Amino acid sequence: MTQLDALEPVGELRAAIVQEADSGRVLMLAWMDDEAERRTRESGEAWFWSRSRSEYWHKGATSGNTMAVVELRDDCDGDALLVRVKPNGPACHTGSLSCFAPDLWRTISDRVQNPKEGSYTTSLIEAGVAAPARKVGEEGVEIVVAALAESDERLVSEAADLLYHLYVTLAARGIDIAAVEDELARRAK
Repeated sequence: MTQLDALEPVGELRAAIVQEADSGRVLMLAWMDDEAERRTRESGEAWFWSRSRSEYWHKGATSGNTMAVVELRDDCDGDALLVRVKPNGPACHTGSLSCFAPDLWRTISDRVQNPKEGSYTTSLIEAGVAAPARKVGEEGVEIVVAALAESDERLVSEAADLLYHLYVTLAARGIDIAAVEDELARRAK
């Protein structure tokens, strides 16, 4: 067995903060040792050390969601790396562009990938985009009524319903919430 086949990393493990080069969005946190860094630099694609599997992991080797590395930079102490990438698909195993998506988005994305019997979210997605889109319209009207004539608690409840159904509508269309965040960021400039 060579050192590269060993069940332990080569050198010290360093946190690798993976960031989308164009938007600056943090996509994921992974781990690199000297060998993963070498493979990354030589291939131009992200390689990591999997602590759970004790092996090297070429991001996207199975899913096709590889990451072309634009820049690899040490932090001031040399104990972490910033890995700026151009991703070829979602970074997260849930199908989300980022592993740091809101909890609700992760749950909805998971229902798209792994439908769950008896789940309201699954039933909306399986019904097609029209079902959650209609609910967005209904909830929008209920927000107007609550904002003008009901309690703060009722407005908060209706706002939660609207956001939930909007997220499901986006997921049903295959649009990641990150696209909405990008559009809002573009408008803020």
